[in-house]
Amino acid sequence: MSSAPLLDIDHVAKLARLALTPEEKAKFSQQLGDVLHHIEQLSKVDVSGVEPTAHASPVFNVWADDVAQAGLAVTDALRNAPSQRDNMVAVPKVVE
Repeated sequence: MSSAPLLDIDHVAKLARLALTPEEKAKFSQQLGDVLHHIEQLSKVDVSGVEPTAHASPVFNVWADDVAQAGLAVTDALRNAPSQRDNMVAVPKVVE
């Protein structure tokens, strides 16, 4: 497939904050053009009888009940702390 005629790979790379070599630009331009071509093919599918959905399959009980639960014990929370003091994680001072 050829790349899309209005595809500006330099602009896309700038938006993605990528520094591309000329070889990468050619390769990715081709690949992105192929992806856009496939998306264009999808727009030709008749979906007039398909109801819009947010998920491909029904989703039920997504949220757990908001019930208070016990947290970690202090010893468990501090188990992997590199340094601790008075039941707190001790960190180096970063503000003068």
